[in-house]
Amino acid sequence: MGYRGFCLYLVLLALSLEPQNLKSEELTCNPTDLRALAGFSNCLESAIAGWNSTVSPDCCTWSGIICDNSTFSGRRVVGLELGSKRLTGKICESLAGLNQLRVLNLSHNFLWGSLPAELFSLQNIEIIDLSNNDFLGSISNKGMCTISTRIQVLNFSNNHFSGQVPKDLANCTFLNHLSFDGNSLSGSLPETLFQLKNLSELNLQGNRISGPLSNGIVNLSNLVKLDISSNLFSGVLPDIFGSLARLEHFSAMSNSFTGLLPNSLVNSPSLQMLNLNNNSLSGSINLNCSAMKNLVSLGLGSNLFLGPIPDGLSFCRGLKALNLARNNLGGELPNNFKNLKSLTQLSLSNTSLSNILSALRILQNCRNLSMLGLTRNFHDEQIPNDVSLEFKNLNSLILANCQLRGPIPQWLSRCHKLQFLDLSWNHLGGNIPSWFGKFESLFYLDLSNNSFKGELPKSLTELQCLISGKMTIEEPVSSFQLYAARQGGPSLSYRQISGLRPTLDLSYNILQGPIWPSFGNLKRLHVLNLKENNLSGPIPNNLSGMTYLEKLDLSHNKLSGEIPRALVNLSFLSTFDVSYNQLCGEIPEGSQFDTFPDTSFEGNNGLCSAEYCTCQSEQTRHSPGEKKMTTIGLPFGIGAATGFVLTVICCFMSGLSLP
Repeated sequence: MGYRGFCLYLVLLALSLEPQNLKSEELTCNPTDLRALAGFSNCLESAIAGWNSTVSPDCCTWSGIICDNSTFSGRRVVGLELGSKRLTGKICESLAGLNQLRVLNLSHNFLWGSLPAELFSLQNIEIIDLSNNDFLGSISNKGMCTISTRIQVLNFSNNHFSGQVPKDLANCTFLNHLSFDGNSLSGSLPETLFQLKNLSELNLQGNRISGPLSNGIVNLSNLVKLDISSNLFSGVLPDIFGSLARLEHFSAMSNSFTGLLPNSLVNSPSLQMLNLNNNSLSGSINLNCSAMKNLVSLGLGSNLFLGPIPDGLSFCRGLKALNLARNNLGGELPNNFKNLKSLTQLSLSNTSLSNILSALRILQNCRNLSMLGLTRNFHDEQIPNDVSLEFKNLNSLILANCQLRGPIPQWLSRCHKLQFLDLSWNHLGGNIPSWFGKFESLFYLDLSNNSFKGELPKSLTELQCLISGKMTIEEPVSSFQLYAARQGGPSLSYRQISGLRPTLDLSYNILQGPIWPSFGNLKRLHVLNLKENNLSGPIPNNLSGMTYLEKLDLSHNKLSGEIPRALVNLSFLSTFDVSYNQLCGEIPEGSQFDTFPDTSFEGNNGLCSAEYCTCQSEQTRHSPGEKKMTTIGLPFGIGAATGFVLTVICCFMSGLSLP
């Protein structure tokens, strides 16, 4: 339960404990409140389920309405809980008639327009949650907390508000939760914001707020969570974190902060989550893990930190997620990293690490490790084939663009929980092992841009996760990112594993032989990329069984025969490429095939459209019902005449006569 939800729970609990002086059936809602609710409902473009004054004139029985047990002039509406009701339309000023309202929750709807200033004249309001709607305009100069001085929670997240953070927030002296994240606010933070001494949670991420982070933040001594990520903040981080003794969560990722890590920050005993990814911070990583005993998640990726990787990080024994990717570190992984027994997620991509065998031998001691990113390291080393290596809990491994040599090692076969494997852009060779088919949870396999040879393993068509689609995925924490570098293009950043499309990418290898018809069993596969190999034979008709397929790339191979017409039934197919093969016959028409460009079929001299087809495959020219019969290798007509003559000659020579 989030902080807002907890506050709401306390408010509603207090309401439920108020003395009941009358039986509930004797109490009806206050007429003023009834009129206000009717006005609110009339402003909407959609009806609210369960609101019908004709069926029930007592509004306290309506959906989402919470009343107290007042005995004078009817029960008063104190809570309006209409989150996730699919409401559309505007909020009109009639809502201000609910002068006893304490909780207003209109979150996760489709409400739009600007906020009426009357909303902040509700003198008893304590919680306002308008998050995840389509509100727009400025929220400044609304007289916030001038009348409604009891506000504890303001949540305006994920709307389209613009302008600056309101200066009149200084009046909200009881405010402990403030969220403006996911809007289009700009300018610098007003100094009045730092007068909110009771504030415990401040969410400003995902805006365009600029300028330095003011030293005034030192006044927010009750802060537990501060998130200013994905803005335009710049300058150095102020050295004031010693005064924020309750701060547990600090995220300032994706800004333009420079300079060194503040001494008070790297000695904070209260911090549990620190996320400074994607800034321009420099110097050494000098965390004092003896002081930061509660640190669970650390994100320092994509900065300008200099190495080597500090040995002292191994004393942060509670670390579960660590991201140091994309920094100028270098050297070998410290041996003491084997003491990080709690570590589950580690990203060291593009840190110029060397000695992959040593790194893997150290990390196998982190028995809980489930996600490991080592992209763009260990340049031109041999991939270890040490049979003693064991990663029992590993579900995601990205070891791409390292120019590693050698075959796929046998120790990988014991990673039974593997879901996500990216070994692309290396110099790996040999055959693709058949034991890949035994990974019951594997849904993403990228072996592209290597030198694998031999046939496609038939066992890949037995991947249970791609047949049934049953998978439970552990997501990275917010400070964690897995990177896969791509040559000639932007790097891929894997932040949400479950958002990735189930994929088999074996492109740019030297595989040969057929495409197995049993690939059609992979009903849950979304991407099949076999481009740039030496595959031959027909395109199996059975591929039409991959009902969720979105991308099919078979280009630059040696495939022959026709394009199966059954592929027209793949209703999700948005990308299709069979160019530069040896295909022949008509290009199928209808459904998605009408949207594919000509380039999807070029380089096949035998392919043609229905209107003009000079080359037809044998199957097209002679369907089973149209094949001409032959006798002794001749067409049936000639064969029949020849047979008659031979019969006459035989009869004559044997002394028989024809009737």
